[in-house]
Amino acid sequence: MSTVTTDIEGLLAAAAAAARPFGALAPATRATMLRAVADALDAAAETLIPVAMRETRLPEPRLRGELVRTTFQLRLFAELLDDGGYLQVTLDAPDPAWPTGPRPDLRRMLIPVGPVLVFAASNFPFAFSVAGGDTAAALAAGCPVLLKAHPGHPELSRRTAAVVVDALAAAGAPTGTMALFEGDEQARAALVDPRVRAGAFTGSEHAGRLLFDLAATRDEPIPFYAEMGSVNPVFVTEAAAAARGPEIWAGYVESFTLGTGQFCTKPGLLFVPAGAAEADLVKLVTGRPATPLLGERIAAGYRHTLGMLADHPAVRVLVAGTEPTTGPTAGGPTAGAVTPAGATADGVTPGGVTADGAAADGVTPTLLATGIADWLRDPGVLAVECFGPTSLLVTYDDPADLLTAARALGGQLTATVHGEDTDDVLAADLLAELRERVGRVLWNGWPTGVSVSPAMTHGGPYPATTSLHTSVGTTSITRFLRPVTYQSLPARLLPEPLRDDNPWGIPRHRYGV
Repeated sequence: MSTVTTDIEGLLAAAAAAARPFGALAPATRATMLRAVADALDAAAETLIPVAMRETRLPEPRLRGELVRTTFQLRLFAELLDDGGYLQVTLDAPDPAWPTGPRPDLRRMLIPVGPVLVFAASNFPFAFSVAGGDTAAALAAGCPVLLKAHPGHPELSRRTAAVVVDALAAAGAPTGTMALFEGDEQARAALVDPRVRAGAFTGSEHAGRLLFDLAATRDEPIPFYAEMGSVNPVFVTEAAAAARGPEIWAGYVESFTLGTGQFCTKPGLLFVPAGAAEADLVKLVTGRPATPLLGERIAAGYRHTLGMLADHPAVRVLVAGTEPTTGPTAGGPTAGAVTPAGATADGVTPGGVTADGAAADGVTPTLLATGIADWLRDPGVLAVECFGPTSLLVTYDDPADLLTAARALGGQLTATVHGEDTDDVLAADLLAELRERVGRVLWNGWPTGVSVSPAMTHGGPYPATTSLHTSVGTTSITRFLRPVTYQSLPARLLPEPLRDDNPWGIPRHRYGV
């Protein structure tokens, strides 16, 4: 089945027509559809993986693991639908003696918002792309999905969409439940169309904010859930550095270079006691092999941000990694590259230009350093996300500076504290500050590696995201649902989950129970 079209009007009309019948299906029926999609993707692995390797230059083991994650999260949402508790059904019986006045019969549940526009990401061509978490959550909620393909892996996107569309159709989903399209102009047209009821995005802060503003300035604004930039700071106490320094430094280097530093959870800041880490880190970073970036657009953004950081007067270059050798601005870490006009780190441009080609031979990591006083004078620049294998070491003398640094941070996806039992007072104060600014707080671990799990939060205050919700884990479904209360309706007109006989067998809450 063809999945690519320039007829955005036709896709919008089909999605709008599918919204009510798809949303009205019993959760168990949609669960069957999600499992059918997961099975079809697993069966197509030998076709999809080689295409993904060619277009993204990611290694086969990484891509196979990512496809497993993709189909797992589809099945995890199916389990959520089997349970049905996500609908948050609440029944309040009539009560003439209710303290605020007689209470009528009230029955509340969550319903799908309608068609959702999903922008695929570049750095996870399966798990955050066509059949990724946003798509899985929206379909689980009962919302048709219009998927804007990322230009970094177009053939993979088309082939994956064909698998998903065919599997949904074979499982009985209405026509229009899922569709893929390409092009920035079409994406903008869809985002402002009144038939689209929500948007989801993973990418750069610049592109995410442009789209968020566009969604907010519609005649009828809609929620736009953008996951954007994050530096994921790591704070190391003096006690932890003394007790486990070499272990921490090795873990840090592995984390910030994982996937060529192209993870949104990459630790971009490391706060350490002065004199504790520099020599060891230089040895660990020097000589690491070159690994590829995903494409020339990401390479251009990386050169630009790295040049800005490395040329900052308060920053020292401890290890000068190599840069991509293609493009007009190849050179060392202080080459002062300029991103093409309007370009963003994830390949979305406000002018509608899409990225073609790929970064050439890989890059090696860059390690930068500064002191806490200099960092605090310019956190707006020195806490910027550099999407690639670069991280900034920030040294301190007074442990109290860790609290000051935490207060200077903007919203982040994660923050990590490496501490010991003797750090309980400092750690408690630091964690209290960090929880106000992040979606996930880690203790003696590393932020790269986001478990797909009901308790996961992959989100955070602005500018990490534009919402208070997670984009990973089963609670991400709430982005695409809204509450409706039915008052004093006859049983025959109530939705199934609200009827006294509860034909779907949904868990329900009654006042006091």
